[in-house]
Amino acid sequence: MPQGHVLLSTPTPCAVAGLMLSLLAGMLPSPATAQNPDVAGPWRQMFQRPDGPPPGSAENPLTPDKIALGARLFSDVRLSGNRERACTSCHEPARAFTDGRRRALGLAGTPLRRNTPSLFNLAWGKHFFWDGRAPTLETQVGMPIVEPQEMRGDWPTILRRLEADGELVGQFHQAFPGHAAISREQVVQAVASYVRSLVSPPTRFDAWIEGDGEAFDPAEVRGFGLFVGKAGCVLCHVGWRFTDDRFHDIGLASPDAGRGAVPGGMPGLAAFKTPGLRELERTAPYMHDGSLANLTAVINHYAGRLVRRPSLAPHINRRLRLTAREKADLVAFLHTLSSAAGPAHARRAGPN
Repeated sequence: MPQGHVLLSTPTPCAVAGLMLSLLAGMLPSPATAQNPDVAGPWRQMFQRPDGPPPGSAENPLTPDKIALGARLFSDVRLSGNRERACTSCHEPARAFTDGRRRALGLAGTPLRRNTPSLFNLAWGKHFFWDGRAPTLETQVGMPIVEPQEMRGDWPTILRRLEADGELVGQFHQAFPGHAAISREQVVQAVASYVRSLVSPPTRFDAWIEGDGEAFDPAEVRGFGLFVGKAGCVLCHVGWRFTDDRFHDIGLASPDAGRGAVPGGMPGLAAFKTPGLRELERTAPYMHDGSLANLTAVINHYAGRLVRRPSLAPHINRRLRLTAREKADLVAFLHTLSSAAGPAHARRAGPN
């Protein structure tokens, strides 16, 4: 499975702005013509999957031992206060590490304010959580563990529980040689390493974008043409992960302030991070609040059902009109971004 450092990195803000201007001016590569039957060709570089292992961080380099330890801790209920929850309680592998709920379920049995996001391809992420309040995966990993409505753990108790497991202590020593005792930092680094190893599996889209013209049917080809053309989806969902790692107000009728409530974020702007689209067949319902049940509802939202307000992202604040066939073609294309076997069967990626 080709995975690893992005040699063709997520486009910069200037590059995305250039895409916006090009689309609005009708200058982006066009669908196939008699002279150019290769629809994918002009887009191959932009959507090409990277080679090699996923990137670690300078402070937390990826190692097989840390990934294996993190995978074990990801399912360990001892990280929660009541020993009844683990990371997998909300991030189920078979659902592309989401939970199938509109909004995550809190410990009190009531929904939290946001939808559970997928964990695929976060090794290349720039900000974490829907509002980007965590600057690193290590920061992100530590927050749900102690959050009162999520896992409600406390570190002295967690570390005492883990230290009582001799086999696990040995695994920690192997992953973090030279450390006498288990620490909070080691737990967080191990789980973050596991999350960095989660790379979405290749799909029919990858075969098609690499030149296999038989991988798509005509509706899927038309859908891709709409995605990068008239519908303008590529203006936010760009690159092989299908995200620009930026924040946008997309016109949802939600009271959530999003990025606007994050210190140093976007004051007054109810913007949320662009989610990647890999394995999206398994991540419904959609949006930060889980308010859209299926892909048809998502497309209908952008094609006339969004709330128009001054803070709306400029390239979304336009009168997009799509026919029934165009909507069906877009849905057909979007399904090609999910694997046939499903993410539960995907191999974790790690350093060679």
